[in-house]
Amino acid sequence: MTGTCVPPSDSLVEYAAYIGGKRIEALGIPDALDLVRAHNAAVQSANEKNPGEKGGEKGNAFVWVGLHEPDAPEVEWLAEVFALHPLAVEDAVKAHQRPKVERYDDSLFVVLKTVAYLDHDVLTATSEIIGTGEIMVFVGPDFVVTVRHGRYCPLADVRERLEDKPKLLNRGPTGVLHAIADHVVDRYLGVADLMQTELEDVEAMVFADVSARDIGRIYNLKREMIDMKRSVTPLQAPLSTLAQRRMIPSEMREYFRDVVDHLARVCEQVESSNELCNSILQAALARSNALANEDMRKISSWVAIMAVPTMIAGIYGMNFEHMPEIKSVFGYPVVIGVMVIACSLLYRGFRRNGWM
Repeated sequence: MTGTCVPPSDSLVEYAAYIGGKRIEALGIPDALDLVRAHNAAVQSANEKNPGEKGGEKGNAFVWVGLHEPDAPEVEWLAEVFALHPLAVEDAVKAHQRPKVERYDDSLFVVLKTVAYLDHDVLTATSEIIGTGEIMVFVGPDFVVTVRHGRYCPLADVRERLEDKPKLLNRGPTGVLHAIADHVVDRYLGVADLMQTELEDVEAMVFADVSARDIGRIYNLKREMIDMKRSVTPLQAPLSTLAQRRMIPSEMREYFRDVVDHLARVCEQVESSNELCNSILQAALARSNALANEDMRKISSWVAIMAVPTMIAGIYGMNFEHMPEIKSVFGYPVVIGVMVIACSLLYRGFRRNGWM
C-alpha cells in the first residue's frame, strides 16, 4: 500500500465504544479505543484483587468500526491504530477474496461473501438476478473492524439489534462476529428460497411454451446459481473450524455451530437448486428439439402433398402428342380430380399418423 495514512472519512459508516452492553460516544476512534482498554484494564485489575469473587464484571468492552469500500490509506491508518496484520489489510483493500478465516497473532480475519436477490419488473435472459459483495471482519480482544464491499447486505440492522439487547453486546467482539455471520447466512437462506421459487416458475413454463428466449433465461438462472454456489459453499470449511478455535469463548461455540448448521442447509438447497436447473435446461432443450422436429414433419407433409399435383402437372406440361386423355372432353376434370383425391388421401394419412 502507498500513500499517507489518513483517518477514514467518506468510507466511515459508524464507530462507537461499547462498555457494559451500552454504547459510549467518543471524540474519535483512538479515544474510543483508549476508553475501552482503560475499562478492560480496570476490570482485570479488580478481578485479580478479588480472584475468589463470583459474578464479577467481565472485561468485554470493545470498539466497533464500520467501513464501506475504504481507500488504502484509510485502512492503513486503522491498521496502525488496531495493530492489524499487513496481509489482512491488503486483502481488505483489494476485495474479491474467497470466504476464509485467518488468525494473525491475537486477532482473527474473516471474509464473508454476501448475496442479494435483485427484483426485476421483467426478467430477461441477461438480467442480473443475484448481486454479490463481501464483508471483511477484523476481530481482536477489544475491537471489531468491518469492511464492506458492494451495496448489498448492510450491517446497520445488526448494530441496531445488538444495541437494543445489552446482553448480546456483553458477549464482546466474538458476539458481534457471530451476529454478522448469522445475518449473512440468513440472507443466504432468503435468496436460496427466492431462487427456488424462480426455478419452479421456469420449470412450469418449460412444458407450456418454449422459445429461444426461454432457454436463454434458463441458462441465465444456471449461471446465477453457479455464482451463488461459489459464494456460499467455500464458507463451510472455515466457518466450521471457527467454532473450534481457542480465541472463541466456550460459551460462544454453540452459537457458531448453529450458524454452521444453517449454512449446511443453504449449501444443500443451493446444490439441489443447481441440479434442478440442470434438469430444467435439459428438458427445455429436449422440448425445443421436439417442437422443431414437429415443425419439420409438418413442412415435410405439405411438401409431399404438393409434390403430387406438381408431378402430374409437370407430365402434362410436356409437348407430346400421344398422351392419355389429351383429346378427351373430360380429360382436364379427370386430371384435376386425380390431383384432389391423391392430395386428400395423403393429408388423411399424415393426419392419422400425427404429422399434421
